Amino acid sequence: MLTDQHLLRIPGPSPIPPSVQQAMNGTMIGHRGKETKELLQRILPRLKPIFGTKQDVIPIAGSGTAGLEMAVTNAARPGDHVLVIVTGAFGDRFTKICNAYDLHVNRIDVPWGEAIDPSYIESYLQEHPEISVVFATFCETSTGVLNPIPSLGKVIHQNSNALLVVDGVSCVAGVETKMDDWGIDILITGSQKAFMLPAGLMFISASDRAWEVIENNPQHRFYLDMRTYKKSLADISTPFTPALSLLFGLDQVLNLIDQEGLNNVFKRHLLLRDMTRAAFKALDIPLLTTDEAASPTVTAVQPTDFDSEELRQILKSQFNLSLAGGQQHLKGNIFRVGHMGYCSPADALQTISLIEIGLQLIGKNIELGKGTAAAQQIYIQQEVK
Repeated sequence: MLTDQHLLRIPGPSPIPPSVQQAMNGTMIGHRGKETKELLQRILPRLKPIFGTKQDVIPIAGSGTAGLEMAVTNAARPGDHVLVIVTGAFGDRFTKICNAYDLHVNRIDVPWGEAIDPSYIESYLQEHPEISVVFATFCETSTGVLNPIPSLGKVIHQNSNALLVVDGVSCVAGVETKMDDWGIDILITGSQKAFMLPAGLMFISASDRAWEVIENNPQHRFYLDMRTYKKSLADISTPFTPALSLLFGLDQVLNLIDQEGLNNVFKRHLLLRDMTRAAFKALDIPLLTTDEAASPTVTAVQPTDFDSEELRQILKSQFNLSLAGGQQHLKGNIFRVGHMGYCSPADALQTISLIEIGLQLIGKNIELGKGTAAAQQIYIQQEVK
C-alpha cells in the first residue's frame, strides 16, 4: 500500500484539488493591504450565486460550529422562544448552542434517517406563536438526509413571523441553494465540505428581515457580531485577521466552479448520489434514508448482516480508504460515504469497487462487481440523456 495515498471518502473534510492546494501555498501578504482588498473583491461577488442570494456572503475565520453560534447569537434575543428541528447530530448541536445562551428552546425530534415534515411544523407554529426563530439543518451529515428547506421556508413565513436559520454546512456548493427564493433568513456553511478547502472558514449570509433583528439585538457578542463584519464589508475589509491562505484557496475553488459551471456542479453531485445508492441496492445492503430524502453529498448505509466497523477497518488497512461511522446512537450501526466537492464519477466507482472487496474480505457473500456495474449503468444512463 502507498502510505501517502489517502482515499478520503468521509462527509468532511473532503479532498482538496491540487490547484487549490497550490494556491494556498502562495506568498503571504498583509491583510490590510491592497492585495487582500483585491482578493476579497474577486471572491465576494462569486459567493452569492452559490448561496442563491443577492445579499452579501461573509467569509469568516472559524469552523462551521462557529457559524451556527454566530447565527444563534445574532438572530435570537435574550429570552426568545425558539424552535430547533432535530433530524440528527447537527440539529442536536443547534439545541446545545441555544441552551448555552439561555433561550427558551422548543425542540422537535424527527427519527434519524427521516426528513422534516413541513406540515407538522405548520401546525406547531400555529400553536406556538411566540417562536421568533426556527433552526433547521439542510443536509443532516449524520444521516445523509436532505431536508425540504423550500417547503419549510414557505410554511414558516406563511404561519409565523419567525426567522428561518439553516445549517448548510455539508451541502452548500454541492446542492442547489436558493436562499432568497426559499425564504432562508440566515444561511451558514463551512469550507471543508463541498467548498473543497481545509476546515477554518465559515460563510454566513442574512436576509433583510434578519438584518433588522440583528441590528437591534441586545445580545452581547464580540467576535461573532455580524454587525461588525457588515461594517467592514462595506470597505472590502475584515474586522479581524482573516485566514488568508484559505482565501487564496477559495479564490481558486471559485475558479474551478466557474469552469465547471455551477449547475453542472449540482448535477455531478446528484449523479454521485444516484451511483452510490444504486450500488448498495444492487448488493442488497440497506440504506438509512429513502431516495426522496437522500442527500447528494453523503450516503448513509445501514447493514443488517455484517459489522460496519469491521468493514471500515479493513478498507483503511488494505487501501487507506476512509469511510465515516455513525454518530451517537447510530455509532456502529451505519457507515457513511462522502461524495462531495472534489469527487468525480471515477472516484465513486473506485470507492464502490473497493467496498466490494472489503465486503468479501470480512466474509459478506456478494457478487464482486455487481454494485460497480449498477453504478456504471447509472452513469451511462445519465450520459445518454
